[in-house]
Amino acid sequence: MRCTAALSAVLGLSALCLFVPASSAQLDPQTRQLSRDIFQQLIEINTTDSSGSVTAASEAMARRLLDAGFPKEDIYIGGPNERKKNLVARIHGTGRKRPILFIGHLDVVEARRSDWTTDPFQFVEKDGYFYGRGTQDMKESDAILVTTFIRLKKEGFQPDRDLVLALTADEEGGASNGVDWLLKNQRSLLDAEYVINPDGGGIDMENGRPIAMDVDATEKLYGDYQLTATNPGGHSSLPVPDNAIYHIADALKRLQDYTFPFELNAVTRAYFAKMSTLESGQTAADMKAILGTPQDQAAIQRLSRNPIYNATMRTTCVATRLSGGHANNALPQTAQANVNCRILPGHSLREVQEELVRIFDDPKITVRYVNDAGQVFDTAPDRSQLPPAALKPEVMQPLEALVQKMWPGTPVVPTMATGASDGIYTNAAGMPTYGISGIALETNDVRAHGKDERVPVASFYRGVEFYYSFVKALSAQ
Repeated sequence: MRCTAALSAVLGLSALCLFVPASSAQLDPQTRQLSRDIFQQLIEINTTDSSGSVTAASEAMARRLLDAGFPKEDIYIGGPNERKKNLVARIHGTGRKRPILFIGHLDVVEARRSDWTTDPFQFVEKDGYFYGRGTQDMKESDAILVTTFIRLKKEGFQPDRDLVLALTADEEGGASNGVDWLLKNQRSLLDAEYVINPDGGGIDMENGRPIAMDVDATEKLYGDYQLTATNPGGHSSLPVPDNAIYHIADALKRLQDYTFPFELNAVTRAYFAKMSTLESGQTAADMKAILGTPQDQAAIQRLSRNPIYNATMRTTCVATRLSGGHANNALPQTAQANVNCRILPGHSLREVQEELVRIFDDPKITVRYVNDAGQVFDTAPDRSQLPPAALKPEVMQPLEALVQKMWPGTPVVPTMATGASDGIYTNAAGMPTYGISGIALETNDVRAHGKDERVPVASFYRGVEFYYSFVKALSAQ
């Protein structure tokens, strides 16, 4: 047992007596091999929406848990169809407190072999990295969670509350989001006091030096919008200005030139306040300046040149797909584009749809909403992201203590995820959700969703060590 002082002012938490397991300098060989084997197994199971099977990954992890001593009644596999079955596993505690839910998605984004240096669905270790689709997003954390649950079960650890693990489908897209399905069909399995989601947060590194442990305390709302322009078409030898492709191109140029309004919430204000003490020079001064009243427009403009800071300060929308025309020698009859938006908490999908219509200002263009299943609707739902959840001392203080053990001097910084995760469903279900990862990545080597996705070997094993200690710190009697 140890008692920590209050956390940094950015968290504003009172002192709390807590248990933090000693952090070993190196994983034992058995745990190291187990975590690697699980990681490799997950990477080499294709879980894409187009042709993969989340069910295969769920069943493989269930078999590992059963082999480690989990009773059959503590393992659930289910979902809406044969390819999209989810896994839920439970370690029973004393019941003194309500459960903690740990979530992780098993699906990955599409990856073409021709784009990659290695086979994206082959686990490759080279030059100090593990390569493969999902090594950053987020099969590395799935493997870490499964390894942690196996270790706790084998050693007979009895927490002060139930520990629940849910590995799920279609976070990256598709019609069968696993967290949503489980909450609607098996709510009792997921019921928890709060949720830890390693699909967010983590250690930011710069040139090998840890600079911050990010905790995603809120996130943006994801939204896709389909732009369509139509035209009667005609022979390409008789061009006319009223060209469907030109209408789409003009609209996208207006979007490129448009900047959504600057806005801070409780989490992003705390983020910039803390980051201003870690940065230096003009950047630090600008971060302090945007917190004042009136807002310093020059400081906002300078910070906006950084894509991460820009996305933290405002809603962003960007064109991600484009199509048009039906023949090389004919004027296009239809042209379309997809615009992907990441919307600040407090603003709705419908509000952004209406804003896009105003930006394009073209009666020839229709703007429709596209849901996660790819269905297109004339009107977006009036749904917005919930306000940030309160930062629980019982989560943040053990985290702070453990980070200081493993990455001494590294501050814990509350952040707003500029992307989106399954936390949207658990937060909406009344379970505060925190994005906390034990993976350390260089800020200039984030390859999630991209070519040659990879994670440092040392970072993965450090993450195995971190999560085992963190789960124990959250639930030790």
